[in-house]
Amino acid sequence: MDQAKALLQPLYMREANERERQEFKDQVKNLESMYEEEAVFLSPLELGSMIPQEADAVVFPQMLGAVFGYKEALKELRIPILVLTSEFGTVEMWDWEIVSYLREELGCNVFSPYRVEMAKVVMRAIAAGRRMRGGLKFLMFQDDPGEGMQAYIFKRFYWWETECRERIEQAFGVQIIFSSWKEVNDRAAQISDEQAWKLWEERKVPVQEVSKESILRAVKLYIAIKEEADELGDVCAVGSNCLNESFLSRTTPCLAYDWLFEYDHILWACEGDLVTLISKFILYSALKHPVMMTNIYPFLVGMAALKHEKIMEFPDIEDPDNHALGVHCGYFGFAPRCFCDQWVMKPKVLEIVNQDAIVIDCRMKTGDVTLAKLHPNMKVLTIIEAQIEDYVQYPGSDCRNGALLKYKNNSGHKVMEKLSSHHAIIVQGNVTPELLLLAGVYGFETEVL
Repeated sequence: MDQAKALLQPLYMREANERERQEFKDQVKNLESMYEEEAVFLSPLELGSMIPQEADAVVFPQMLGAVFGYKEALKELRIPILVLTSEFGTVEMWDWEIVSYLREELGCNVFSPYRVEMAKVVMRAIAAGRRMRGGLKFLMFQDDPGEGMQAYIFKRFYWWETECRERIEQAFGVQIIFSSWKEVNDRAAQISDEQAWKLWEERKVPVQEVSKESILRAVKLYIAIKEEADELGDVCAVGSNCLNESFLSRTTPCLAYDWLFEYDHILWACEGDLVTLISKFILYSALKHPVMMTNIYPFLVGMAALKHEKIMEFPDIEDPDNHALGVHCGYFGFAPRCFCDQWVMKPKVLEIVNQDAIVIDCRMKTGDVTLAKLHPNMKVLTIIEAQIEDYVQYPGSDCRNGALLKYKNNSGHKVMEKLSSHHAIIVQGNVTPELLLLAGVYGFETEVL
């Protein structure tokens, strides 16, 4: 079976007449065609039969009133139920009562998508959950986190605690593998200029004022990281303690992260942040919307935020309490080229990284976004509806080009109470309904702000 697809078990009811049996067969074929990229449909079974162990969820391509007589069989289902009964691959409105009955009376975990994209989100989330339980690997490069640059900040972070790693592994089944940031940089240094430049010529990206030496260092780091990921196999996401242990590297992994995603379909997270990495994997695997990580600086924080970015004041706008800046490593933050309207590789901004390091100056399109991230307990998903209103520039600061974010629901003070980290994940678009479905698949509690 295709491990990247949900394995769905279609169920029918023996009470169906000849016409209804044909309609069931036609609908199964219809769903197989509509969702061929997201799901594999197993051979149909009668409701009440033993469900194969490999099935991730059951699907009802057809509902009949006879379903009310199957209480015990439905209660025995321990996997999600999808109701996709319309010819359009969604739920028929005539089935809302049945869906409500299954949820409220029988305690079933039922999904009744009213848009095709919602059904795809559920299927992709189900498949990603199985893949993680199957032993997918997260590869994190670090040596002695917290003790390096800006230790007064970095030594506070939960994502470096053994407890954090254990919680993620227990909750989702992934393997978190730690490797040396120093050694992968030493490995990169052994790669020849000729090999690195050949690859650069094949994969050139937009650059501005970046020296050839800096380009070569960035390319070599990609090659070294990719070689280690290939040796391990089944690596779906990588990260590195690139700022706190920046003294171990002559560059930064920004170009490596771009190429790992664009060419190798491997996700990334900055600064060794495991909570961001698992959150981003779960979100992107289900939604397939552009995602990126940045630092969030709510205007309500005042000088405590401004000082860190070396700027004197926030933009002079109406309703400042419901605004924030999104800034990371001098610009908006890292995102791969395919997620951005503008993208260029530039020389580094932050003082704590090597002089030869590079950074990405990029912009997602303005408009609706959703900030979403798991809490450290791996049980709660915070959802913040927002907009990117504009981009603001402070020359000579650590905010050369940051995103001006506005919370949609006048939720500035609530955001301050609920934020679980300064690292925010921005998802393109208003995807709250899809995130609520994703949360239902994983059993997350949600808070929508």
